[in-house]
Amino acid sequence: MNDKILIVDDEKGVVEMLKSYFEMQSFQVYTAFNGKDALKQAVHNPDLVLPDINMPDMNGLTVCEKIRDYIACPILFLTARMETADKIKGFQAGADDYIVKPFDIDELGARVAAHLRREIRKQEQTVFRFFSDMTIDYSKRRVAIKGTAIPMTRKEFDIVELLSVNAGQIFDRERIYEVVWGLDGDGNSDTVMEHIRKIRSKFAAVSPHNYIETVWGWL
Repeated sequence: MNDKILIVDDEKGVVEMLKSYFEMQSFQVYTAFNGKDALKQAVHNPDLVLPDINMPDMNGLTVCEKIRDYIACPILFLTARMETADKIKGFQAGADDYIVKPFDIDELGARVAAHLRREIRKQEQTVFRFFSDMTIDYSKRRVAIKGTAIPMTRKEFDIVELLSVNAGQIFDRERIYEVVWGLDGDGNSDTVMEHIRKIRSKFAAVSPHNYIETVWGWL
């Protein structure tokens, strides 16, 4: 199956050039000219996203933050500027790499190929763990109960991963927030309880088993 790539840029000439290039490389190409359209195209579950940072209405950073809850693929920003502050913001939003405009298209192609090879290596190192009738595929970030896939946001899976890898260990919500959201998170530990509530609800819809236990006085 051909790799899928999503290209997002308000400059139509750039989009058409990249579309032609990657189609010649046998990619399945999806395009968007603004942030809102990019969110719609993200439902195709691309293997890699190439968004421009500087777009009107919804810039590339916002697009990255919004799709990172649902997409774990590499995101390579296209940008006309490369200041340290912008790089930090991009990485905090979930970016994996940058390439500065004007760019050499063959260099861009090489970077895209390198990131995709890295993803393949990660998938080849699949790690499964089983808990009763639950299966967790850590490399593909998938959870299934009795063979039924459980849809999860990125943060929800991060919480499940943390708790399952450390099964039997007690975590208070402040510690969960620190590990999953990091020290730069813009929420608070109450966010953890809301995410765990949603996770439990998704699990309960498939199985009566209690996969996440609360130790009163901790959460």
